[in-house]
Amino acid sequence: MSGRLRVDVFFDFICPWCLIGKRQLEHAQVQFRSRHPGVQITTQWHGVQLLPQLPVQGEPFADFYRKRLGSAEAVAMRQTQVQQAAAEVGLVIDLSRIPTMPNTADAHRLFERASELGNVAQRDLLLERLFAAYFQKGEDLGCRETLLAIARSCGIDAQAVADCLLGDATPFAGSPGASGGVPSFQLDRRMTVVGAQPAVALLGAMSQALKDSDQERHSA
Repeated sequence: MSGRLRVDVFFDFICPWCLIGKRQLEHAQVQFRSRHPGVQITTQWHGVQLLPQLPVQGEPFADFYRKRLGSAEAVAMRQTQVQQAAAEVGLVIDLSRIPTMPNTADAHRLFERASELGNVAQRDLLLERLFAAYFQKGEDLGCRETLLAIARSCGIDAQAVADCLLGDATPFAGSPGASGGVPSFQLDRRMTVVGAQPAVALLGAMSQALKDSDQERHSA
């Protein structure tokens, strides 16, 4: 079978399930390509700021999660849950090492600008490094200098993106397509999978979307 499949992913950098879901999607796409080598996959990433109310400097991570989940025990349970799910896709995520829950507005504006610049390889590298900076290195994604350094490490001209880093906690407008939560995966704009689903579930949904699109073309 030949054709195209569009995958729109809605995410936030501070959501560990978005990074886990990214890995699940990558695994699913490898399997999909082996089954459908004639199908071209286009993946578009859409930022969603989950916590626009955070101050520009963010909040202490531990305090934020204790308030959100109610107790230190609940926080520990969540961390264990995330670590186990991450390990299953080859990731190491230790939430206890993250000092700050950042305001991600500028990180999203940076990624959006990089996407507009049109270099897909740089965009994909930036996405990966922003996730890694937060979940593996505990860096503050609300810090202008940190964001510019990450951009430069991806070969992006800092002068081409500096003006989009407002530094004033102005909420990121984002995309209206993530009303069902993040991560969410919209397939050919006809079906949506919500949550960090296993690769097999994403593979099944991608195959179904391709089948539906093919049937629609042939019946037109």
